[in-house]
Amino acid sequence: MKANVGSLDRGIRIVLGLALIAATLTGTIGAWGWLGLIPLATGVFRVCPAYLPFGIKTCKTTGH
Repeated sequence: MKANVGSLDRGIRIVLGLALIAATLTGTIGAWGWLGLIPLATGVFRVCPAYLPFGIKTCKTTGH
């Protein structure tokens, strides 16, 4: 799969994912915080499956 998540989008996803996981581990929020794994994974791998059907890309194209 080609990357469809840009740098700013990627950074936000990683920070949000880590924050949700940390809040779960500290007991601040419930088990639903493990959903932070989703934005963390999409940020790390730079592919968001939810963007695919709509053709959304937040990354720069190289013109190839």
